[in-house]
Parts: sequence; C-alpha cells; structure tokens
Amino acid sequence: MLLKGSCHCGAVHFSVESPHPYPYNLCYCSICRKTAGGGGFAINLGALAESLEVEGSENLSIYHARINDEKSNAERHFCATCGSALWVYDSRWPELIHPFASAIDTELPVPPQRTHLMLASKASWVPVDADEDDQCFEEYPEESLAQWHERNGLVS
Repeated sequence: MLLKGSCHCGAVHFSVESPHPYPYNLCYCSICRKTAGGGGFAINLGALAESLEVEGSENLSIYHARINDEKSNAERHFCATCGSALWVYDSRWPELIHPFASAIDTELPVPPQRTHLMLASKASWVPVDADEDDQCFEEYPEESLAQWHERNGLVS
C-alpha cells in the first residue's frame, strides 16, 4: 500500500510503500510517548526503506534517543519547523522504515486487534484501552510487525 504523509506545517511530505500498513502496535515506551505520543503512546507502521521519497528534506532533523546513557541506533526523523514526528529508521534493519501513523495522510485500514507494548514504562496517567482480543506486553512482543500482518492475513 502506498502511504503518503506529511508534517503539520507542510514543510515535509513523503511517500513510502508499506506491506504492513495496519496501525495496531501501540508503544508506551518513554521515547515514543515523549517524542510522538500525545495520548501516551505512538503507533509505528512497517514500510520499505528503499521506496521512501521525501519532499522538503532540508526541513528534516534527526533525534537519537539515549538508552542507558548510550546513543540509540534508531534515527527519529521529524520536521525541524513544526516538530512533527515522521518516521524511525534503524541501520540494524536497513530495509525497513517505520512511519508514525500520526503522520500518515492516506486512509489507513482498521486493525482487527491491537498490541500494547512496553507497558512497563507506561506513564501512570495513561489508560490502556485494550479490547479482549488485544495482546498486552510489559516489554516487546516476540512477533514482528510483518509476522502480525501475516498471522492475520493482512499483508498487502
């Protein structure tokens, strides 16, 4: 599925091909929550890095979070003008890019269930609105974005 996205101010527009476009994976870690999660969590999608096309790249900035006083491999791309979180890229998985669902302008499909992950670092004020079919994890699930889509027959 071709995803088109942008920042709030319109300085950055991007498109990327996503075989895993369902916004099901709610991450409650402090990094996602503080850099992109107005509701106390962020949702990343799975896409193919080689297909990324960007207009306005001169307006991009990159943030590397610190984990246990070490710089993370993950590059969190955001608009330097308005601060909108756009996507995450990690060189350990160079074929992937993870756009934030909040930056996508394309209508996204509704997931049949959700995964709530990194609940051990959830802020106390954030409720977990989990349905009975949802999966909840204190840390990361064993299942990848691709495996979740495959298990649910949702690979596009």
